[in-house]
Order: sequence, then structure tokens, then C-alpha cells
Amino acid sequence: MPSHILVTGAAGFIGHHVAQRLLARGDRVLGLDNLNDYYDPALKQARLRRLEGTPGFRFLRLDLGDREGMAKMFATERFDGVIHLGAQAGVRYSITHPYAYLDSNLAGFGHVLEGCRAQSVAHLVYASSSSVYGGNAKMPFTETDAVDHPVSLYAATKKANELMAHTYSHLYGFPTTGLRFFTVYGPWGRPDMAYHLFVRAILAGEPIQVFNHGDMKRDFTYIDDIAEGVLRVLDRPATPEHEGGVPCRIFNIGNSDPVPLLDFIGCLECALGQVATKQLLPMQPGDVPATYASTTALRDWVGFAPSTPLAQGMAHFVRWYRDYYGA
Repeated sequence: MPSHILVTGAAGFIGHHVAQRLLARGDRVLGLDNLNDYYDPALKQARLRRLEGTPGFRFLRLDLGDREGMAKMFATERFDGVIHLGAQAGVRYSITHPYAYLDSNLAGFGHVLEGCRAQSVAHLVYASSSSVYGGNAKMPFTETDAVDHPVSLYAATKKANELMAHTYSHLYGFPTTGLRFFTVYGPWGRPDMAYHLFVRAILAGEPIQVFNHGDMKRDFTYIDDIAEGVLRVLDRPATPEHEGGVPCRIFNIGNSDPVPLLDFIGCLECALGQVATKQLLPMQPGDVPATYASTTALRDWVGFAPSTPLAQGMAHFVRWYRDYYGA
């Protein structure tokens, strides 16, 4: 029997792909997004057009920070599950625009939790981030590591979301699962992400900015793997016996294969058939030198973990980029 699923951030990168997967398997989806101008809204509108022609999809333009609007939406709709992917993204942007994160990532998440509580939603799956690990030096990152020292406000809001979700699961008994995403990339990706910026610059013959003089590693995770993981987790809610009586879980979702930044750039150069001019710069505030996901817990829980090779995924992205932008 098809389920009715709320997907927040449905016009965003991950939300768009997750909504497509849900619709393809026969679920009904209410997609919520505020279509803000953090990056070009035309890309969000293009993603949305791909969803709006699909049977079972409806769209609601609404800001997560609108308490009355969110309460009204939850009062008039009934959901079998909620996938909360809407948030203010970006580590560096959080340094210059803190209130965007306080309004969306804290107040907005609180409104989602209150709606789920009022409805006794069967399962809330929400986006956390690898950023919560901050400057942790032990690799790979595991879900049991301490995450008490965030190095950006964005990371702090995501850690706060995990604490808020645990509290609501404890008090009201509905299952919540947080997913710590590791550097998600692929077709329809966000234009503020490094790989997107690099492709644009290389094709334009402009230098790319390489921070920490290239001495960085990232666990790059292909979007199709992310969407698959989200749906598998949605279908298997947390249970009280796994978390000390509270139906609340946290999982890493990454490729578990950190790639040096200069190797990553080489992969891009190969896919583009062009060599990048590199501008070596110091580390940026709020950034971390490396990310590396342990995905043992995720695999044990849902029988799946991301594995798409970077070269394969990046080739898919470059083909999409050239087609979408006519480059």
C-alpha cells in the first residue's frame, strides 16, 4: 500500500533525488521548500519541474521557520513518514549569515518535531552532517565518537538537531533517525559545492581555489547511494531496544573511501579533458582537513552502504553539467 511521505527541501539537491525515488516506487509525496536564493533559484525550479509532472507529487512553498504555516500544514495533512532534508546548508555561509541557520536549522527543525509529535508520525528521518565531527582526528569517524567540539555554526546546528530528535523520541516515543551525510555530489548538485565550482572554473579557463594548499581529504558520496540509503532507513525505523529504551538512531552515510583533494581534482581533469590552474590557499575558517565515514552500523541495520567509485560518479556529474549548462 503506498505511503504518504513529507519531504522537506524537495527542491534541493538531495530532496529532489529522494522524492523521485519515493514516487518511482509508488509512494505519494508532499514536497515542501521555500525556494530561497542561497543559490540560483532557477536550479531549484528546474528540479521541481522534474517532480511536478509525476503522479502522486504535490508541492507546498513554505518556510520551515514559519511556525503557524508549519502547524497548519501538519494539522491538515496526514503522513506515514517524514524525511526532513530542508535546512540552511553551507559551512562558510554560516560564518557570515548566522541567523539563517538559527531560523531554519534550529527553529525550523523544532517545528518539524512538533508536527511529528502532534501526528504521532511513524518515523522521522532527518539530515545531519559529517560536519558534527569537527576536528576529530581519529579515523574513520564512527557514530560513537564524541562530537562536542563543532568548528562551525552549521555543524553546531546539526549536532543540536540530533539532541533535539533524541529528546522527542524519549519523551513521545516516535522513532527518529539522523543521517550524517558525507560530501554528497552528483547530477543536479548544489552550485556552491567545491566540485561544482571547480568544473565551472576549469571549463571557463579560470583558476580553482585549493584550500589548505591541497592537503585535505574528503569522503565523496554519490547522490544515488545517498537516496538509496535514505529510503532503506525510512523503511526500518529505530526501535527502543537499540538505544537504551529510546527509538532514536544516528548513522553515517558516506563512501568510506577518503580521497586526497589533489587526486579528486585529477579525477575532474580526466572527466573534463582539461587541466586545472590551481590557486593554493590556506585553510578556511570552519573547515576540517579530512572526513572518513565508518558505515558498519548502516550496513548492519539496512544491508547497504554507499560504494560508487568517484571516477564513475564524477563522470555522470560532468555529463549532466555539460548538458544542463550547455558547456
